[in-house]
Amino acid sequence: MYPFFIFVIMEINQYLDSTYLKTPEQSGLTEEQTFDKVRELTDEAIAYNFKEVMIRPNYVKLIKDYLISKNSDVLVGTVIGFHEGTYSVEDKLKEANQAILDGVDELDYVINYEAFKAGELELVKKEFVEGTKLGLDFDKTVKWIIEIAALSDAQIANLTANIWTWAQENFEEKDFSRIFVKSSTGFYVTEGGKPNGATFEGVKIMLDNAGKLPVKAAGGVKTPADAEKMITMGIQRIGTSSAKALLGEGEAGAGY
Repeated sequence: MYPFFIFVIMEINQYLDSTYLKTPEQSGLTEEQTFDKVRELTDEAIAYNFKEVMIRPNYVKLIKDYLISKNSDVLVGTVIGFHEGTYSVEDKLKEANQAILDGVDELDYVINYEAFKAGELELVKKEFVEGTKLGLDFDKTVKWIIEIAALSDAQIANLTANIWTWAQENFEEKDFSRIFVKSSTGFYVTEGGKPNGATFEGVKIMLDNAGKLPVKAAGGVKTPADAEKMITMGIQRIGTSSAKALLGEGEAGAGY
């Protein structure tokens, strides 16, 4: 029983993108306190062998250098066009390019889901193709956040299916494992207490329409049972601000 338990824990570890994305203004902390939180998150990721730390772009270089100094294999991911996704394509590419220069391993773009909802498919396709190409050209994994809380079930299916189609049209099959569809930012404001992160129902729709692209469930995964169910469903990553809780240690936070 004990060796099996260790095996399961280690398996879950490598699905986890341990996440801290609050700005000082959002958290009420100072800049120094915020960086301390980010470094604590990083130390925890090293100790528990999480797959990645997901942080704001302004911390990428500092944390990448810190991880190198610790001889750690933990990856550094950052968010692009966060959190509304309505940045211009040019601004997203500029932000992504700077993150690449700073040493980022993975780029999590917020897709312009409002443009998608307005029927501006060519704009959304353009940012997907150009943003993905930039990442792949520098050997980075890219993830496209579609913000499922802002979409109907039909829109989740349609946007995910479009991303899969665009990937097939513009990239080689060997690239597909590095092009994720991701559920949520964790910052979308919902009404009536509805969840703003990953749900089992929303993730299933994504999985059903993503083809050979991997799916990341972000936010809303609060317990080891939640994590195991998501993994069993077929997701490849979990974004969480409560990574230790998913290992059965500590309690899940109220946020992401």
